[in-house]
Formats: sequence, C-alpha cells, structure tokens
Amino acid sequence: MTSIQFTRRRLLGLGLAAGATAALAACSSGEDAPALPGQGSSSASGPSFDSIIKAGPKASDSDISGNPWAKKIKDSGALRWGGTLTSSLFSLKDPTSGKITGFDAGIVQLLSRYIFGSDDAMSTVKNTEVSVDTRETLLINKSVDLVVATYSITDERKKKISFAGPYYKSGVGIAVKKGDSSIKTIDDLTGKVLVTQSNSTGLAAIKDKVSKPKQVLTFSGNAECQAAVVQGRAAAYVNDQSLLLAAAAQKKQIQVVGEPFTEDLYGIGVDKDDKDALTFVNGFLKKIEDDGTWKKLWTYSFGTLISGGAPTPPAIAA
Repeated sequence: MTSIQFTRRRLLGLGLAAGATAALAACSSGEDAPALPGQGSSSASGPSFDSIIKAGPKASDSDISGNPWAKKIKDSGALRWGGTLTSSLFSLKDPTSGKITGFDAGIVQLLSRYIFGSDDAMSTVKNTEVSVDTRETLLINKSVDLVVATYSITDERKKKISFAGPYYKSGVGIAVKKGDSSIKTIDDLTGKVLVTQSNSTGLAAIKDKVSKPKQVLTFSGNAECQAAVVQGRAAAYVNDQSLLLAAAAQKKQIQVVGEPFTEDLYGIGVDKDDKDALTFVNGFLKKIEDDGTWKKLWTYSFGTLISGGAPTPPAIAA
C-alpha cells in the first residue's frame, strides 16, 4: 500500500493552485472585482499587483556599489530566486499570461526592482523551483542568491543557512463561518466547540493556549473540518493560518479572523556566511515596510480573506 504524506506546502499547493484559483477566478469580473493573486487585476480594496511593484522603491547607486552582494547581482543581470510557483496566495504563475503574482512573488519582484530599477521586475529575475528538501542545498551550493518560499525560520535550518527578515508571520489561527462576528480572538474560543485536524499544530495549540473549550472535534481531513464549521457542529476551525487562508479561498462559507496566536515566522534564506546579503535584504525589507509597500502587498494577497486590516509586519531581526 502506498503512503502519501501531505505536508503544509503540499496542502497549500493543492488547495490554492487547483480549487482555490478556479473558485476565485470564477467570482471575479469587471474593474472593481477583488484583485486575486495570479490575475494582476485592480481591486476595490487596494491597488493592483503590477502597480504595487512598479511603485516600489529603488536603491541608490551608492547603496548598490557599497554592498558586494547587491553589486554582484546587478552586474550579473539577474536576481536568482529559489521559489515555488504553485500557491495563489504566495506565488503562482498564470499559465495563460505567464505572470507570477502573490505575496512571496511580490517580495522578490520588489527586491528585483530595488536592485535593478526596472519597471518590468520579472525581466531581471531567474527562478529555480525549490522544495523542502532542496532549499538549503541550493543556497549552500550558491545555485540561487536567495530563497523566498514560505520558508519558516527554525534553529535547525539556521545551522546551515541565514535568514533575512522575518517578512511574514503565520502560525495557528482561527476560521469561522462566514458572517460570524462572535469570535475574533483566542479569548472568544472559551466554552466553544472547536474543530481541527488530528495530529496537527492546531490540536497542540488548542491544548496549550485555549482556556476550557467545550469540546474539540478532530478529523483527518481539511474538508471535514471546514464542513463542521459550515454546518454549525463547531464554532471555529483552528489550524495553521496559511491552511485556513487556503480553505477560505476555496470555500466561500468560512472566513479567517484575527491574527495567529502562535508564531511561525517566514524568512528569506541566504548563504550562511554572506553578511552583505543579510544587510542589504534587511535594509530593503525595512524600506518597503516604512513606505507602506508591504501593507499594500499584504492587502492585495490576503486582504479579502482576513478581517481586521493589515497587521504590523514582524520585527526584522538584527
């Protein structure tokens, strides 16, 4: 009997690239429809993906010449990005137009614009597909300049590579039935029937963080957990927020509320010994956070799926 392991990355890819993209595209029509990753259209909630990238900051000539990592990349003519192209919220390639959009893709294209100054940011990006098993190897072998791919910062990974950022905070979050305003934070879960996947980070988080839930239902599948909320058998679905966002995009009857109540920080992977890369990328991240570009990109990617507006970006590490 063949065993298939569904990691978080595989679930994100399956949930977003297939069902979610089709479902989201089906409800978009006209200039005022929500801008959805992979489409580059305008949005009632904010500017289009293309306009966000084209309005991004540009580094000065002295910023580039004074940083060996950035100068080497500019002299080479391309930023070599290790990433994936199958997650519509983070990084998805449209098979028709060839455009690559999403939160991670936006970070990369903004960095490319920052270095090269081009309005066509992807023209100076060279993509290499990465997996959980190849990310560190590609950085160690210097096959890519950086990895931006929902890359969680862990102590084990930091033994092999370095992380700029963090630039995004995930963690265990909460999804409720669409329109339910009774639950906004973890405190509102007390006394409620909750649902999560068995053996998930959500189950551990409920045990550690939620005070006296009435009952905790567990199912092996994501779809069963969503159904329990939609049908009213559970008040909230608790799991990794990235998976909940995928579920919300796929099934319009649920919505993500509040911010994660555990912490999973995403960083930009670079060569372990390259302090110039860390200095330059962290400086770039601070620039797009300070000028509001990060917030615009977050709103484009997640704004229609998470209530409460854009969060404060995670603090960039020293």
